[in-house]
Amino acid sequence: MSMLSIIPDLRREFEYITSRSGGPGGQNTNKTETKVILRFDIASSTLLTDEQKETLLAKLEFSLLEGSVLSCTSQKFRSQLQNKEHCIEKCHQVLISALTPIKKRIKTKVPKAVHEKRLLAKRIKASHKFYRRKIGGSSLNQ
Repeated sequence: MSMLSIIPDLRREFEYITSRSGGPGGQNTNKTETKVILRFDIASSTLLTDEQKETLLAKLEFSLLEGSVLSCTSQKFRSQLQNKEHCIEKCHQVLISALTPIKKRIKTKVPKAVHEKRLLAKRIKASHKFYRRKIGGSSLNQ
């Protein structure tokens, strides 16, 4: 199953806001609105299932505006169209990563050879330290 099949095409529910960009473009940035802000209201979406909405609202709780609005911004490119496409891509990545279930970690045993190698290294280290000690008497008298 491909990752894009997790969510439908949500482009018709996206709202776009444009403004002047601070990114590349020289004097062109002073007269054209190339910065794009994409807003998507998860709660009022008709394309997402109720289960998907609950998952998204729970996982993205701290990055949503007004409780249910996902916002993505792009001013990376000089053209408004490229920034719009970049916003759509970023928004889809956020939604897909939030909807992808987390795999549980499978515990594995440490191989016997690795365990024995670690114990051998400890014994060697201890013997080195043992031979560094002074021979006979305590070190307090000297």
